[in-house]
Amino acid sequence: MAMSVTASGQACGATVTGVDLTAPLDAATVAAIRAAWLEHLVLAFPDQDMTDDDLERFTLCFGGFGDDPFIAPIDGRDHVIAVERRADETAPLFAENWHSDWSFQQHPPAGTCLFGVTIPPTGGDTLYANQHAALEAMPAGLRRRLDGRLAVHSARGGYAPSGTYGEADQATDRSMAIRPSEAALATQLHPIVRAHPETGRLGLFSCIGYIIGIDDMADDEARDLLMEMYRWQTRDEFVYRHVWQPQMLVMWDNRAVLHRATGGYDGHDRLLHRTTIAASR
Repeated sequence: MAMSVTASGQACGATVTGVDLTAPLDAATVAAIRAAWLEHLVLAFPDQDMTDDDLERFTLCFGGFGDDPFIAPIDGRDHVIAVERRADETAPLFAENWHSDWSFQQHPPAGTCLFGVTIPPTGGDTLYANQHAALEAMPAGLRRRLDGRLAVHSARGGYAPSGTYGEADQATDRSMAIRPSEAALATQLHPIVRAHPETGRLGLFSCIGYIIGIDDMADDEARDLLMEMYRWQTRDEFVYRHVWQPQMLVMWDNRAVLHRATGGYDGHDRLLHRTTIAASR
């Protein structure tokens, strides 16, 4: 059966069938998946009975393993983390704010792979916002104010001891192995508008999930501009809503989309295994 790619009909996203991710992939198949990934930004592979070995092998087809700070890997693995929530858990939902994974790093990851191990019968959709489309449709006045600007990125709001997942959160019943640290206080500069390193297509990079300011701009002015950008880049017309199935692998292009988790599955366990695709240097 030949590989088939079916677009979601939304702002981005496609479903890929006709490929077995539990077996090694040949170079031609990897190239075809990469081409689809760059075109659609988010790919879903249903009905893949993958092990963690399969997940890691697939990840390495598209780059090295990225570094996942502040979250401990699962037992016996260095590069697989569990995105987990128990049926009776009361801690705030993890990753419910729009963000681009680890944008505060010097070399943010190219992509993320997420495999559905235990998927609740309702809720738990993941939302993705196409940042190429957001930039291309952006009003000219807002675009002029963002072009050439460098954003200040930091993990402090999430993973510093005083952050959302910091010391206070450690006292909750959260099942995920989050490890807050003073290292989250570090900052990194990245262009707000930047070319995709593989396609050259311009897009917005990250948002106030990890952006804490704009270089050479007063805090109040930067905050107002970032909020205006945020409201634009997450508009409904740029968003793809992904509905999960058990044994489904999803990979997304961290350089081109934002994403956020949603709830709605209280009383049900949810478990996904995640790997990170490192940036190409």
